[in-house]
Parts: sequence; C-alpha cells; structure tokens
Amino acid sequence: MNFKINRDHFSAGLQLVSNVVGSRKTMPILQNVLIEATEGSVYLSTTNLDLGIKCSIVANVEEKGSVTLPVKELLRIVRELADMEVNVTAKDTPKATISTRGSIFNIVGMESKEFPPLPELESSKSFVLQREELTNMLKSVSYAQSVNEERYMLKGVFFQKENDTISLVATDGRRLAVTSKNENSKEENSGEFILPSMTVAELERLPNVAQEIELNFTDRQVSLKLTIPEEKESGNGFKSSIYLVSKVVEGKYPNFKQVIPKDDFNKATVERELMLECVHRAALVSDEKVTLRLKQNEMEIFGQSTLGDASESMPIEYEGEDAVVSFNPKFLLDPLKSINHDKVVFEFRDDMSPGVFKVNTEEANPTNFLCVVMPIRTD
Repeated sequence: MNFKINRDHFSAGLQLVSNVVGSRKTMPILQNVLIEATEGSVYLSTTNLDLGIKCSIVANVEEKGSVTLPVKELLRIVRELADMEVNVTAKDTPKATISTRGSIFNIVGMESKEFPPLPELESSKSFVLQREELTNMLKSVSYAQSVNEERYMLKGVFFQKENDTISLVATDGRRLAVTSKNENSKEENSGEFILPSMTVAELERLPNVAQEIELNFTDRQVSLKLTIPEEKESGNGFKSSIYLVSKVVEGKYPNFKQVIPKDDFNKATVERELMLECVHRAALVSDEKVTLRLKQNEMEIFGQSTLGDASESMPIEYEGEDAVVSFNPKFLLDPLKSINHDKVVFEFRDDMSPGVFKVNTEEANPTNFLCVVMPIRTD
C-alpha cells in the first residue's frame, strides 16, 4: 500500500471516525481504523460492533492495499505533521510508515483481515431526509434522552414513520420532546425504531458535505448514508459517501402521546432568546428551581437559594389570569437553546401541571415541535 494524501483531509476523516471505537480488551482491533487504499480514494472505517462508520477521502494512490492502525494515536500524529502532503506506505507486515519532509513515523497495527466488516442492510424500509433538517430535528429533542442505565429503552431517540409524517421523540421521564414533519414516502416504508444515544451524537457531528441522508432500517439495525456530490469532492476531502450502520435499542418505546396534555391550558407567546437569557440569569443563584409569575403581558422570573435571590422581568403576549409555576431551570433552558425560532408558545396551568413549549411553523413543509416539562411544586 502506498498513497499520498492532504494532511487536513486525512485529519478530518480520522476525526470523523475516531469516536466510534470499541472498549473491549478482548478485541483490541476495535481500537483501530481500517485504512483501505483504492484507485483515487482512501476508505476509513471504525466500529465498536454496535455502531460502525465509513468514509472515503481523496488521495493519490500509487499502490492499493489495506492495514489497520490505532486511530487515536494516528490522529494525534497526523495533526502534528508540518507538511501538507503526507505519504503513507505499508508492506506485507501490519506496520505503516507515515512520512512528510523531515518526519517519519513507523506505526505498528494489525492485519486488516481481522477487522469486522460493516454490515449492509437487506430487505429494509427506507426514507430520505434533508441532512440539515434531520440534524436540527435531532438537536431539538436529543437533550431529553435518558442517561439512566436501567431505563435503556429511553437511552435514545425514537423514530416513528407513519404514512406521510416522521416524528422524533426523546424522554427521560421528567420531560418529553417531540418534533415532527411531513415526509412523503411509500406507505410500506412506515415503521419505528429507537436510535441509540451514541449514534445520535455521531449523526449530529456529521460534516456538511451532502444535502440528503438516506435512512434504511430493519427490526435490528439502521443505516444512514450521505451521498456526496462530485462537485463537492475537491473542496473538503470527503468523496463518494459517508456511511453509518447501527444497532437499534431493543424493546417497545412508551406511548409518548399519552404524556402530551390534552386539557385547555393558558397560553403565552414569548421571545425565545429573551426568555433564555432571563432564565439563565435567574438560575445563577438557584440551579434547582426557578419560579415564573405570569400576568397580563408580563412574565417575572425568580431564582432563590441560600446564596441569595434574583428576579427578571420580560414582556410577553398574554391576556389570561395571573399564574405562578416553577420548574427546574435546566428543563426550561434545554428546549429554548435547541430550537431556532424567534417566538415560542408557552402553555401552563398551575404548579401541579406540566408546562409545554410549542412551535408550529406556517411554512409549506412545516416542522412542528413541543416539549413537555414536569413542574416543581411552588411552596
């Protein structure tokens, strides 16, 4: 194997795959990246057996071949190289030489034939989403995933495809975030799956190299593929495609629709960014509870602890009766940070009922959002 590659392109590819490595001491090869040199491209693959990722980088390949090398150490070396052009060679042994003008590194790896192949899905259902749209939808709900090991079914984002609607859901039992949009695809592609939190994190990190993501899913696995247009290949180093394949979280996701309040609530329209700033400042003296006092066209936000107290005031669109409700400030800040609309609707009733943030866009192809937040009883 012998190829020349741009240092920054090589580093970007290694960075993309470096998070997906195994921790099993019985399989040390899962700490390695599989490097495959073919005509005009170098393919980089990593896996932890639950999640795998593969990308291709533009390269000048003089001799085809493959090797696996420790990905974390290789990434550190490539980042520190002084020259832009990097030469990588490997002969018959699982050892590679990384060299630039004045620098030579000999890295011991493992035989590429021992690397577990990434699976290709067969007999799967599929649909296509815009990359930016999917990323924004994930960010608007992923903060609500559970981190409790015992509630493993909640440690991910639930995807539900029903006819012409795709919904993404996350909950940890104390809050629920849901986003949905219209998505026209064949009815036989309807279905549902739970995407693990690690896969969600990798999806949110994907580079902006393609406009669309194709999702294929079965009862046990999900694959996601970004096909990179040829005109984009020369600018960022990535070419052909980026491919992720992941196991799904097994089990039945709870019926999230039962959690969404159906009663008539009071409604206030608020400036998202202004409320974010006010809650953040009030939480500086109380990170466990902030109290919202709503009255006609005004909301006051209070924080109080042994440290002291703070109060904020902001204008809102509200014509209802006065009300006082309290929440964990983090549960208010997370949805306010995750959405990018200027105004949101805040629904509430009393200190025993959940609060609800809502966004309903009026675009031709709208993406709707709501977040249900459990209250803290006001003393």
